[in-house]
This record gives sequence, C-alpha cells and structure tokens, in this order.
Amino acid sequence: MATVVISNLEKVYTESKGPGVKVVHGIDLEIKDREFMVLVGPSGCGKSTTLRMVAGLEEISSGTISIDGTVVNNVLPKDRDIAMVFQNYALYPHMSVYENMAFGLKLRKFPKAEIDARVREASAMLGLDAYLDRKPKALSGGQRQRVAVGRAIVRKPKVFLFDEPLSNLDAKMRVSTRTEISKLHARLGATMIYVTHDQVEAMTMGDRICVMKDGRIMQVATPLELYNKPENVFVAGFIGSPPMNFLKGCLQKSSAGGALLEFIETNDKAAPVRFMLDAALSAKGASHVGRDIIFGIRPEDVQDTGTSTAPNPAHTIEVKVEVSEPMGAETLLYLTTGVTNFIARVRPTDRFEVGQSVKVTFKIESAHLFDAATEQVLK
Repeated sequence: MATVVISNLEKVYTESKGPGVKVVHGIDLEIKDREFMVLVGPSGCGKSTTLRMVAGLEEISSGTISIDGTVVNNVLPKDRDIAMVFQNYALYPHMSVYENMAFGLKLRKFPKAEIDARVREASAMLGLDAYLDRKPKALSGGQRQRVAVGRAIVRKPKVFLFDEPLSNLDAKMRVSTRTEISKLHARLGATMIYVTHDQVEAMTMGDRICVMKDGRIMQVATPLELYNKPENVFVAGFIGSPPMNFLKGCLQKSSAGGALLEFIETNDKAAPVRFMLDAALSAKGASHVGRDIIFGIRPEDVQDTGTSTAPNPAHTIEVKVEVSEPMGAETLLYLTTGVTNFIARVRPTDRFEVGQSVKVTFKIESAHLFDAATEQVLK
C-alpha cells in the first residue's frame, strides 16, 4: 500500500474571457499508509475534483500529488497503480459479473490462472460467488456496487478511490454496503480515499475525515475529534445529526462578580435570553467581553429540566416548543427563544405540546464559543 501526499493543490477551470474559476484553493493533505480517509462536504466544495486529480482524471493547475513517494502529476491514470469505484457502477451490460471483474486484468495481459484466482478471491470476499454468471441487469443496486468494488479489488492497487459509491442506493442498502466497505478496509489493510456528502457515512467509516468547503480544507481530524472539538462554525454545524445549535449574542462580566461571564442573546424584539458560562468557557471568552459571539451546543446537551438531574439554574432558560418529533429511540424538540430556533434531544417517553413553555438547561461544559467575525472556535 502507499502514502498519498497532496501539496498546495489547486484547480482552475479556464474561461475564454476572464481569469477562470478556481474550485480547489491550495490544499495540503497527507493520507497515511493503510488509512481510510474520507473527504466530506456539501456539493461544490471540491472533494470529487480533488479525488479526480489524484486519479489523474482531472488536470492539476498547480501543486503536486505524490503516491508512495513518487510525484504523479504527469503520470497517466493507468500507470498510477490506483483503482477507482464510481457512483454509477460503470459495469459492462453485456458481460457477466466474472467478466466484468476480470476485464481490467485481461487488458493487462495477466495469466488466466491468476485472473481466475483473483476474481474468485474477490467474489468470495464480497459474497458474489452465486452471481458470477449473471449479467448486471439481473443484479440489485447493492450487488452491482459490490461488483464495481470487486473489479477494483482484483487490481490489488496501491490506493483505492471511492467517489460517492453509495449515492444511488436506498437508505437500508447504504447502511449495509458501507459496513461491507469498512470490513473490506480492515481485511485488505489498504489505503483508501472516500468521497461523500453524507456526514453519517464519514463519521462511521473514516479513520480520519477531511471536511471541505468552497475548495478549502476546514479541518482534518478523527471523527470524534471533529464532533467534540470543531475548529469553526462550519465544521460544528456540518458534523452531527441534528447539527449543533448556535445562539448569537455577546458576553459580559457577571453581576455576581468573579471571573465568570454571562451570555446575552442578540434580541431587539423582546427580553433577551441570558445565562451564565462556567469557569472554562469564561476563560476562553475573556478576550471577547462586549463583542459579538456565537454560543454552540449540541442537541443532546440541551436537557429538559424535568428530567435533568439537579439542573443548574444559572444554565437554564425558558423557551417554547414549536415542533415535537418522536423518533422511537428519542424525541427531537424544536424550540424557540422568540428569536433563535434550536433543537433538543430528549427521552422518547417525554411528551410535549406545540406552544408549551418549557425550561431547558445547558450541559455547559460541552458547549463551545465562536468568534462571530471569523467563525473560529475560541480556545
């Protein structure tokens, strides 16, 4: 397997008039040997373009890509020792499953015995033994995607590339297929780069995740690091389902004195929501007293005072219920302060009415403060 190093990579689509459109802005990223790296972000963030430049399917405007220590900018895709799995399967309809998986090896003049051994090894790994004689039209979507993965496996490349391979599958099939790909990575010990717009896929599959926005890297970290220690508002809001709640306001020193600060919601319509911060958050926000701030907290850290163990009045506010969504294992409450809407994740047995006033308490030690101008987390 191999390490992939991306250095100051840029992609510009030229135009006949004007400077062109830059879609990837000088990104730097190292994918370690045998690592499962996920590139995630909204549509148009440059993740698929970056993957296609690694594959050699897109020309690099500037910067370098190296695979296993060799710069491959000018190396043809077929000579990069990579294998790519596409969103649309790209199977030959007139060939059987066996022939589809073997086709690339036949083009490379592999001996028949080795082709057969590799195809059967991959088919056993993916549970395709019973389908080797079938044509793609006789397969389900999940089976076709497994054939596409098998075609990549038989190559035994240095790097596997996946470009949103599960997008065409239904929700249940996506869950089972992503589990299969994760198991495959553990079995092969391969270097894999996986592109998706689905943060759930990213969180469940990646050793590390690269979050992208507008052609730039926002943060690269393990799934739990991204969830618990986001570097900015974008990452905090993109990772997690439902996303992190954000309240805009400012900080002031507590009237009670001491080192603690108080958050005051920005509100020109009615009495603002206000609550105390703990010592750790107060220390982080000390340089932003009197300045605009964003307070971030995840839905599971917003608790109904009726079910919370010894709720702290200093971290408690009164809000109204707008929508209650029973999910079976949990209930999502859509709440409003009168200005800001946010979500709480509560017990499935709790019942709430639309318009009902409830008191909720924040698990303040799990909250974050962000600079309103830069949207970077305060440390």
